[in-house]
Amino acid sequence: MSSTKIEPLVESGWLEDHLDDPDLRILDCTVKLGPDGAVSGREDWEAAHIPGSAFADLIHDLSDPNNTRYSFPFPPAEQFAREMSKLGVGDGTHVVLYDAGPNMWAARLWWMLRAYGFDNAGVLGGGFARWTREDRPVSSEVRSFPAGNFEARPRPDLITTKDEVLASINSGDRCIINALSPEAHSGRRPPRHGRPGHITSSVNVPASGAGSILDPDSLTYLPLDQIRAKFKEAGALDQERVITYCGGGIAASSAAFALHLIGVDNVAVYDGSLSEWANDPSLPMEVD
Repeated sequence: MSSTKIEPLVESGWLEDHLDDPDLRILDCTVKLGPDGAVSGREDWEAAHIPGSAFADLIHDLSDPNNTRYSFPFPPAEQFAREMSKLGVGDGTHVVLYDAGPNMWAARLWWMLRAYGFDNAGVLGGGFARWTREDRPVSSEVRSFPAGNFEARPRPDLITTKDEVLASINSGDRCIINALSPEAHSGRRPPRHGRPGHITSSVNVPASGAGSILDPDSLTYLPLDQIRAKFKEAGALDQERVITYCGGGIAASSAAFALHLIGVDNVAVYDGSLSEWANDPSLPMEVD
């Protein structure tokens, strides 16, 4: 077993000092979102990446190919264990995750790992953008890790479905958080996922952009007291359980990760998010 315990939020200086740790697995999780949808960041990783990192493909390898109901569906345990093992992850390893954007894809894989019982992983604060801005080493060498032996130990309470979300509306002991932008939450922005607006009774804590849990310049998570204040204002700290959602469960994972950072443990990501909810006219939505 690895004796190194990874903090959930990893600093770039720490990672540079530990690039040669034999039990460290660094995974680039980048996905690029464009006008035609999501594209794997593999080509960008092949051109330039943190030295020693491997590429974790959240589109092709770490989404359930048999679930066509919504975007980026959570992979089943067998598939996830197989792909993690290919990337060298398993007992005795520790993992640092990063992406080239606002931490959301790294947080998504962090949440997957946690949902399948693996806790020795962290997200690189500020990701590849901060890494390069600080002039830290970059490589184009493609590396493969020795195969790992990942054993999935599912924690089903960390991922939820539309049925629990529906039962949680106005329940009095649940807080439903929309991690999309204020414009998307209010319905002012044209919808990308069916109907405009937000799930009835949900509150808005954006995962990126203005007023979000990230510093807009550095793309690092805000200091914990500021994150706590945002979720307190949303009412998340007073409830028995918190559910996060967005368009496809990605920004929602970053919000869930931030809740973990401030010690809120009973959190679930609604995997279908608005790509499922907004396309079902029987499910309630609101606009401001």
